[in-house]
Amino acid sequence: MDSKKAEAESGADPATLGGRKSEIGNLVILPKIRDPRFITVRRGGTLQDDDHRLLAMWAADCAEHALHHFEGAGPKDDRPRRAIDLGRAWARGEITWAEARTAAGHANAAARDLKGAARHAAYAAGQAAAVGHVAAHELGAAAYAVRAARAAAPGDDGLEAGRLECQWQRAQLPHEIRELVLDDQRLRNELCWFAFDC
Repeated sequence: MDSKKAEAESGADPATLGGRKSEIGNLVILPKIRDPRFITVRRGGTLQDDDHRLLAMWAADCAEHALHHFEGAGPKDDRPRRAIDLGRAWARGEITWAEARTAAGHANAAARDLKGAARHAAYAAGQAAAVGHVAAHELGAAAYAVRAARAAAPGDDGLEAGRLECQWQRAQLPHEIRELVLDDQRLRNELCWFAFDC
């Protein structure tokens, strides 16, 4: 196993893996050059609205599958669950992307004082809620959910738990976006802590 992959799977600082840091120091797992397949037609890309909505729903499914890791640590804090719900509401056309993106920020705030699986699960919820704003956050929701599964697993079972979570996620992919997401996983796997080696 190469050293970058070993560091990512061990939970080492992912900023050393070629990602970039935001102004607050957290790794941004979006590519430096945006993929036009994840930019809507209105903004000069090729992403159709129906596929954008499917990406948001899939991301919400991925985040919700890991949410129990957060709720076990903070059962009275509904910010991550609300973010997932609002991500879905955006996909159904019930709210604006700005409303969902605001909820994403609140889910990320819920993660700040936590560690391990609970933190990753809250970040997955935040990523899912942000898909309406930037479609490429779809992979962030999935990657953080895999990280939550890895972190929650006992002993040396983390990699296997992550593989099982990744396989579950792939089984949920709608046919219409399956090839798009699988290709995105291939292209951004290293930026996403090798979460998609399944």
